[in-house]
Amino acid sequence: MTAPADRPHEPDGKQRQRDHYRAADPAGGPLTTDQGVVVDHTDDSLAAGARGPTLLEDFHFREKLTRFDHERIPERVVHARGAGAYGYFEPYESCAEFTRAAFLQDPSVRTPVFVRFSTVQGPKGSADTVRDVRGFATKFYTSEGNYDLVGNNFPVFFIQDGIKFPDFVHAVKPEPHNDIPTGASAHDTLWDFVSLQPETLHAIMWLMSDRAIPRSYRMMQGFGVHTFRFVNAQGRGTFVKFHWKPKLGTHSLVWDEAQECQGRDPDFNRRDLWDAIEAGEYPEYELGVQLVPEEDEFAFDFDLLDPTKIIPEEQVPVRPIGRMVLDRNPENFFAETEQVAFHTANVVPGIDFTNDPLLQARNFSYLDTQLIRLGGPNFAQIPVNRPVAPVRTNQRDGYHQSALHSGTNYSPNSLGAGCPAVAGPDGHAYTHYAERVDGAKIRQRSPSFRDHYSQAALFWHSMADWEQRHIVDAFRFELGKVGALTVRSRTVAELARVDHALAAAVAEGIGVPAPEAGADEPRKTAVSPALSLVAQRGDGSIRTRQVAVLVTDGVDAEQVTSVREALAAEGAVVEALAPRDGSVTGADGERHAVDRALPTVASVLYDAVLVPGGPAGAPTALADPDALRFVRDAYRHGKPVGALGAGVAALGALGADDLRLAAEPGQAVADRGVVTDTAPGPAGEPFLRAFTEAVAGHRYWDRPVARS
Repeated sequence: MTAPADRPHEPDGKQRQRDHYRAADPAGGPLTTDQGVVVDHTDDSLAAGARGPTLLEDFHFREKLTRFDHERIPERVVHARGAGAYGYFEPYESCAEFTRAAFLQDPSVRTPVFVRFSTVQGPKGSADTVRDVRGFATKFYTSEGNYDLVGNNFPVFFIQDGIKFPDFVHAVKPEPHNDIPTGASAHDTLWDFVSLQPETLHAIMWLMSDRAIPRSYRMMQGFGVHTFRFVNAQGRGTFVKFHWKPKLGTHSLVWDEAQECQGRDPDFNRRDLWDAIEAGEYPEYELGVQLVPEEDEFAFDFDLLDPTKIIPEEQVPVRPIGRMVLDRNPENFFAETEQVAFHTANVVPGIDFTNDPLLQARNFSYLDTQLIRLGGPNFAQIPVNRPVAPVRTNQRDGYHQSALHSGTNYSPNSLGAGCPAVAGPDGHAYTHYAERVDGAKIRQRSPSFRDHYSQAALFWHSMADWEQRHIVDAFRFELGKVGALTVRSRTVAELARVDHALAAAVAEGIGVPAPEAGADEPRKTAVSPALSLVAQRGDGSIRTRQVAVLVTDGVDAEQVTSVREALAAEGAVVEALAPRDGSVTGADGERHAVDRALPTVASVLYDAVLVPGGPAGAPTALADPDALRFVRDAYRHGKPVGALGAGVAALGALGADDLRLAAEPGQAVADRGVVTDTAPGPAGEPFLRAFTEAVAGHRYWDRPVARS
């Protein structure tokens, strides 16, 4: 396997995979042992007679079983379930003004990257769509060495000091007496911890929001979480926070969808990422930074070093500095996605740390974890971890050493001509930022870290009405599973210090008394529009959106074809679904292929649905119970719904009062994401334009409630 820099970016993933397997053994040679000994039989062990005992001298049997027994490596303690992809990063312009990092200087230079997305709490076998934080870790293979930007899809963390990390992870993991729940945050233990540790509240607000159930890794923001430091060639430092913004916008599932996806397709997010790259629909993200001059370190009403705080974008705008494109799937999940090792301390000249106490802990913990997971200190020689920059060290030996070293292995030396020698004062070597550090040795949190409620309140007040409803529902769901009423009440009391209306709404749903008003009075009611999903619509395209067209015998095939062609031209993926697989007979008497059978799918796997019509009086697809449920679910989840011809009348089965539907043929009507036109035959331009715009809008939460 070659190093990442040696692998060209190829568009045809499947052809590349076929070529890879051919290249592995182009002559079609025989099976061998690990030592290259040819094997003529691998189905039966060597035994003393047909029914006798297996003989230990069967070296092929022993090697095969031993290798199998040791195939698995320890799971990551957190971020165990993940998906990865290769790609490249390119800056928009030179960033020399504030950093000397080489990969941020020349827009014509593409830096190879590997990105791993992940859930945090669950094991490898859990589902993708659980309510959880998502990891967003990027390894830049730069000319100066590997740089790892290890982040999440939340800009804040649950704790301020790394010494609390074991406590938090123990609390959020399955409860120790019964190892339940799997793949979801613990109930009593997590909320007991939260109710006693108010610094968690800001991140908990994000966890209870729709940000915790992303529609896709391709539609998910990423954040560096901590405040880092840029350093330019003159040695001047600038505080920096990192932001990844997806080109397609930031979109989420709703909780009901997320739960059904866990059964319908537990690999929903991983499959989505893989399929998009294989189809040539490469995910793209913009890297932005918030820059704070060092002289403004104390210009805020919070501490820049506090990882439970954000810098509101209204105070410090995000400056776009480059873009990342993911254009290649891994060839082997274990060798690459499972063995990739990220480390917050993998930095390059021009990027340095701050005294964030959680960041300092991560700089220790990541390396310590990789030493046990990957078998020793030579994990950087695994191809996915190998830098493209030359590696010359005096570190030798250890488990899994693959390099053949010669010469001396100490410094200074004369026998090896002094090599490898330390770099001279030419500015290329990594130099730690010169910062005066002094103080008494104490175990004490800075007073500037003590406000645990203001930014939680900022997040709550920045949400749209429908986002607030979803947050309340999430709190009710999670706290409703907590057995200890004292924990429920104590958590609600903490929420009251964020916002009394929030606390009262949660209390009403979980059977505990609402707290008295007034605890939230010190909280500011400022808002930050950038925190709401409403502000994260993306580029307005419908590329890769999944659109279901419900068909049955007698369907107007011209309508289906016209919509399919129009949406596909805009980059959407359109599939025809019918009660049975195979084909349906259209109104034209011809057979038309079906992509999937309704019993094998569900509306939660699609972003929009269309109900075409047929001859007057003929039953539409909604005559099928599965199809009717499909449309009802899509409607109540706020998704775009379209109907043509006789399909418009069938939408009456939804029972949505006050919803405007088309009456005059050829006059398309769009009402809160429901687009209709009663005209028979191919869909007209007004309908196609309105339906495309509806799909681009993603969700519509202001529509009338449907009676079910």
